Amino acid sequence: MPDAALWIRDLVFKYRAAESFELRLRSLDLAAGEQVLLAGGSGTGKSTLLQLIAGLMDPVGGSVQIAGRDIHSMHGASRDRYRGTHVGMIFQTFNLLQGFTALENVLAALMFSELPSGQHRERAESLLRSLDMQRMHARVEELSVGQQQRVAVARAVACKPSLVLADEPTASLDPENAGAAIDLILKTCRENGAALLCTSHDPTMRQKFTRVEMLSELIAGGAR
Repeated sequence: MPDAALWIRDLVFKYRAAESFELRLRSLDLAAGEQVLLAGGSGTGKSTLLQLIAGLMDPVGGSVQIAGRDIHSMHGASRDRYRGTHVGMIFQTFNLLQGFTALENVLAALMFSELPSGQHRERAESLLRSLDMQRMHARVEELSVGQQQRVAVARAVACKPSLVLADEPTASLDPENAGAAIDLILKTCRENGAALLCTSHDPTMRQKFTRVEMLSELIAGGAR
C-alpha cells in the first residue's frame, strides 16, 4: 500500500507460557495520518499486537511494514533506530524515566530524531507548551497522572513519527478526564502528521474515532 503508515499481512504469533496463545491477523492497513481505534476485551491480544507492530516482539510469520519498511527485517540497533524515528508509543502506565524531568523525558526521545541536536530543546519545550504542560522542569514522579500523560504524549510525537501506538491510554484516568485525554492524543497526532492506532476495551471511546476495528473480526480463528 503506497505511503501507508502501517501495512500488515498474514501476521502469526505464538506464545507458550502457563497457557498457549496464538494470534493470526490477516491484514490491517493505516493510511498516512489515519486514526483508528482497535477495540476488544481484555486478554484478546491487543497489547501483544502493538508490541509486534513496534518490533518489541517477533512474529512466527507475516509482514509488518511501517512507512514502507518491514520492521522485522531489521535487527538490533538498526531496528531500535527505525522504531525510535518512525514509531511513537503511549503506554497505559506511561513508562516515563523516573528521576528525570518532563523536559528530559522528551529530550531522551529526541535522541533518535533526525532533527539537528541543537534544535532538540526548542522542539521539546514547544511540544510541552502546546500540551499546556507548565511544570516541564519537575521530575515526572512529582506530576499528577494527567500531567504524566501529557509528557507521554509529547514524547510519543517528539520525532514526528509515521505511526503512534497507544495501548489503553485512558485506562488509568477517571471517565471525566479520559475523554479529554483521548481528544488531546487525537489532536496532537493530527498536528504532528502521525497516524494513530489506539487500543481500548472502553465502548465510550468509539465515538471519538471515525474508523473502529474489532480485533475479533480481524484475527483468523481468534486469539487463543
